[in-house]
Amino acid sequence: MQEFKMLINGKLVNARSGKTYPVINPATEEIVTHLPLGSEEEVNMAVEAAKNAFPVWSKMPVAERCRLVKEIASAIRANAEELGRLDILDHGTPAKTAFFMAMGSAGNLDFSAETARTMMSEMIPASGNTLTYTRREPVGVVALITPWNAPLMMICDKLGSLLATGNTCVIKPPSIDSLEALKLAEIISTIGLPPGTVNIITGPGGLVGNALSKHPDVNMVAFTGSCETGKIIIENAASTVKKMGMELGGKNPYIVLEDADLDVAVGKIVISQYMNTGMICAAPGRIYVHESLYDEFVKRFVERSKTIIAGDPNDEKTFMGPVVSAEHRDKVEGLIKSGIDEGATLMLGGKRPTEPPLNRGYYILPTVFADVTPDMKIYREEIFGPVACIIKFTSEDEVIKAANDNVFGLCAAVYTKNVSKGIRFANELQAGTVWVNEWLAASTDLPWGGYQE
Repeated sequence: MQEFKMLINGKLVNARSGKTYPVINPATEEIVTHLPLGSEEEVNMAVEAAKNAFPVWSKMPVAERCRLVKEIASAIRANAEELGRLDILDHGTPAKTAFFMAMGSAGNLDFSAETARTMMSEMIPASGNTLTYTRREPVGVVALITPWNAPLMMICDKLGSLLATGNTCVIKPPSIDSLEALKLAEIISTIGLPPGTVNIITGPGGLVGNALSKHPDVNMVAFTGSCETGKIIIENAASTVKKMGMELGGKNPYIVLEDADLDVAVGKIVISQYMNTGMICAAPGRIYVHESLYDEFVKRFVERSKTIIAGDPNDEKTFMGPVVSAEHRDKVEGLIKSGIDEGATLMLGGKRPTEPPLNRGYYILPTVFADVTPDMKIYREEIFGPVACIIKFTSEDEVIKAANDNVFGLCAAVYTKNVSKGIRFANELQAGTVWVNEWLAASTDLPWGGYQE
């Protein structure tokens, strides 16, 4: 088995206790390797290292910091095949996607480095002989607690900007798929950053994540994950009044208006529904279709869903791999059962594959529910799996009200041939991002935020 170590104070280390935990391949249910089981002791060591590194790193010229961030990006590109292989092993990401996720992560670091070099202080007009200007300063030690649905990408989304602007950090990657993070630890250990600038600790969120978010020497917590965990972290961080950046759940409305191009709508929404096995915060959670198109849309959506190839992530033909863990599969299957029990019409899937080799692994076949109504659990709760929920609507006012009647407001999409309608929905939908005739048209240089939870 390949050995992986944590990164603390510039050194690759095992847990002081010697304890480890297994990493499971979600496509085969086999143990891939064992990782160090970090504890509060490692958290304290890592935070102290980051705190000690901060004066050195923050005073380094911004051009030099950005050069080192770009070196990390270059090293990720050089190791993209290995990082992709690890993504396949512990997350089940299809091969055709895994390599590009690594390359995209490097691109995020490059963008952050280039942006930080051009961040300017602002002169503010003042009266008399007074000179007033703003100065951008780093926060200090930042805890990054990242999710399992895109393990390397979610680290690099935050890592580049925080390093380039002079912060140091402790990264707590998801325990179930930390292989890429620990490969990143190896890469960073060779770059020449001041020891302690970046620290990476593996272990359960209830232990490592809690200790980090409560630690008095952590100045900011940046978290991406579920609302339930996010609320715990907010409570922990509030005890020392930390700065926080939180990206939590989504139950995104995708709306097909009566004048939509059905080929475009079906094609885009099917891909968005099953990409990364539905484990994307921007995936459609509620698909609203105008009554005049409803039957035809459902028919086409089901037929297109049948073409989605679920299979071995190592196979280049595979579009959809397994969900990430047995626990998550149980959660998704529980929501599928609730949809059936509450009266939604199961049009496709709703079960595991039965034929070898897919009868092993945490697979769920593409699943489509029609006739979903607001009183159903699958309508209200984030599923985070390959499950489509299709809802009929009659008027634009009705669907705008329904789409906004949810605790989540991350993103939304509307499909229409009418520019004015597209603009109206973009204005009235309570979502941080609204796409028109598109999905996940996002890039590093665009803002990403939302409403409510």
